[in-house]
Amino acid sequence: MAENQRSEVPAIRLKGITKAFAGKVVANDNIDLSVYHGQILSILGENGSGKTTLMNVISGIYFPDHGHIYVDGEEVVMRSPKDALRHNIGMIHQHFKLVDVFSATENIILGLEDKSRYDLKQCVKQVKEIANQYGFEIDPERKIYDMSVSEKQTVEIIKVLYRGADILILDEPTAVLTPQETEKLFGVLRKMRDEGKAIIIITHKLHEVLSLSDKVTVLCKGKNVGTVVTAQTNEEELTELMVGKKVILNIDRSEPKNVQPRLIVKNLNCKGVEGVDVLKDINFTINSGEILGIAGIAGSGQKELLESIAGLQKCEGEIIFMDPESGEEKDLRKKTPLQIRDLGVSLSFVPEDRLGMGLVGNMNIVDNIMLRSYNKGKGVFLNRTESSELAEKIIKDLEVVTPGKTTPIRRLSGGNVQKVLVGREIAESPTVLMTAYPVRGLDINSSYMIYNLLNNQKESGTAVVFVGEDLDVLIALCDRILVLSSGHVSGIVDARKTSKAEIGLLMTQNTNKDGASDGRA
Repeated sequence: MAENQRSEVPAIRLKGITKAFAGKVVANDNIDLSVYHGQILSILGENGSGKTTLMNVISGIYFPDHGHIYVDGEEVVMRSPKDALRHNIGMIHQHFKLVDVFSATENIILGLEDKSRYDLKQCVKQVKEIANQYGFEIDPERKIYDMSVSEKQTVEIIKVLYRGADILILDEPTAVLTPQETEKLFGVLRKMRDEGKAIIIITHKLHEVLSLSDKVTVLCKGKNVGTVVTAQTNEEELTELMVGKKVILNIDRSEPKNVQPRLIVKNLNCKGVEGVDVLKDINFTINSGEILGIAGIAGSGQKELLESIAGLQKCEGEIIFMDPESGEEKDLRKKTPLQIRDLGVSLSFVPEDRLGMGLVGNMNIVDNIMLRSYNKGKGVFLNRTESSELAEKIIKDLEVVTPGKTTPIRRLSGGNVQKVLVGREIAESPTVLMTAYPVRGLDINSSYMIYNLLNNQKESGTAVVFVGEDLDVLIALCDRILVLSSGHVSGIVDARKTSKAEIGLLMTQNTNKDGASDGRA
């Protein structure tokens, strides 16, 4: 824990911080909090509990209605992010703020108040020194548009370090990282802690909280309900603090019943940018009454596979839909995305940008639900009644934290946006439901709510496809797991008989054209 690096005075101390929006929604209610140099503090809480708002107060994005902020024992006023940086506070946001056509170094020095001309070579050298000091892997001269998500995150972290930050705030830093990238990041954060940095991390993943942090502060409905030493707590205690009641962290997986082939994919091939193969000879079957999991390192073709089935990607091969009503075989490759959707094949994809797929930020919850059905109207006037009732049901059943159903989507927290998206897709009662990363960024209580909804869909006879990042969840929730590796199917395993080690091996395995399986294992 690097006790020798810790000061007796908190790096940051908050006293009575209160922040409300529109006079009604109290995001932070009289919060006290402290974090020390040489310490990693995790902030835990359900979606909408006020975590990001509180961090935005510390970093100068929001000005508190009441309360005091102390940095190294002295009271300060944060009226802007520049004020925060002057007090050596840097925040790495969930959604990166980078210029794609600039290099890493150009983004890092962008906006610095220096009237003299920049010596770019000297800046590149300084960026390399910071990277070497903490163990980052980065090419300072590489363009942002050529970088992976983890590389972009590295640029954001180095950007605040370059500006002298010794108090770092990270908002959901692992939301879009692979397990390998997450472990590398944690290694860097531990090194920073050992060198005396004060680090605050917001995350929903309890196993990450337990493995990384020194202390955990839990927020519930805008209040600080407790701070505990990480080594002296467990998942059950933290979950109870978050939710305010005991929560059973078990996925109730039922046995498949009336299993019938619903989608048969044969020899599917798909090319990406510049003609590069992203899917190669994919063969498998999606069955009704079961959950098929899809595992793979990020970028292995998960997105392209689901979008090909939904008619959103050009591909070669066969995608045969077995119509449960007529018993006919229908080739989805000859149909438009709307025709595919009308057959009951629904795609709920939660991308890195949650507002980028199927939801409009400036529209409210009711209107976003109407986007699914507006073209089915029989006249020039839209019937809002059904959509309004569905909005109320989604808000109630999924516990969406919102002032009301007419609130613009962009004003909801990321996790609550996600609940609306997933709830809307499930409400369509699809024949085939494809969900990609449906619990990304959700708190643990909401995640288990989604798992149970997917299991209910399976029990009703829906063919469910679940693309996930957490191997423990894939094994506990799914019936079969298809593993993608570099665009190939490297194997399909029985989820009840497999292990994380076996799946991990398949995820990194290079398969040849004849490898993988026939998709019916």
